[in-house]
Amino acid sequence: MYSETTRDINVTVKPFYLEEQSSPADSHFVWAYHVRIENRGNETVQLRRRHWKITDGHGRVQEVRGPGVVGEQPVLRPGESFEYTSGTPLPTPSGIMVGTYEMETGSGESFLVRIPAFSLDSPHQPVRLN
Repeated sequence: MYSETTRDINVTVKPFYLEEQSSPADSHFVWAYHVRIENRGNETVQLRRRHWKITDGHGRVQEVRGPGVVGEQPVLRPGESFEYTSGTPLPTPSGIMVGTYEMETGSGESFLVRIPAFSLDSPHQPVRLN
């Protein structure tokens, strides 16, 4: 698991390789990732937008931006959390994801919450010793 806290908002990510949806012979590798966002602060916040940087094993970067997550813009009161699962395909057997969530306080202040960088690894990634 990967975890990071920004301004009392904790984001934990656990990636999973999906063998049954992947086709290594066709250079198609699929991962799911489970995210938990926990408000450890004293103010209510709402997740407004997401921004992901997805880097494949060849260093190619894809950026994904949009409103909310999985079609929702959850409101998190102090002590509350929100969890969701999403996924991403890659043309390589490994990669890295990192990103931010744009949060908004009740008073309208926006701030970015870091999503920890996490590794997308499959059993098809060749092991290299330096």
